Amino acid sequence: MIEKATFGAGCFWGVEAEFRKVDGVTDVAVGYSGGTTKDPTYKDVCSGATGHAEVVEVEYDPSKVSYEELLEVFWNNHDPTTPNRQGWDIGTQYRSAIFYHSPEQEAAARASKDKIQERFKKPIVTEITLASEFYRAEEYHQRYFEKNRLARFFSM
Repeated sequence: MIEKATFGAGCFWGVEAEFRKVDGVTDVAVGYSGGTTKDPTYKDVCSGATGHAEVVEVEYDPSKVSYEELLEVFWNNHDPTTPNRQGWDIGTQYRSAIFYHSPEQEAAARASKDKIQERFKKPIVTEITLASEFYRAEEYHQRYFEKNRLARFFSM
């Protein structure tokens, strides 16, 4: 049975690329979640007025990869101590967020956050909230680094 996990960790292009490398992940889509506007566009989300975060919706086979392992990928690929910012990307749409889909995911996310705090001097600001509507981003954002090989070089 395939399950879903949803994470916000800055610009969704790099986050998507990292989760695609994980054995047991069957699909990753980039999109928007956590806001108030129905069917937001990239332009809407970038305005900061919708409340959405750029997120990845990860579909995975729990018999091959655990949710806890996905949480490790999440923590290891962004700075969860910077509010509304990852690198040069600034705004609420780039916030660190875990959107859980079940009580088990919520418990795992909270335990993981407590454990991972030991690695950081500053407090972790990652929000952990119930998953809300996921809006798939425009097609040109899907698999962006695969479609635009130079973009990965310039985004580092």
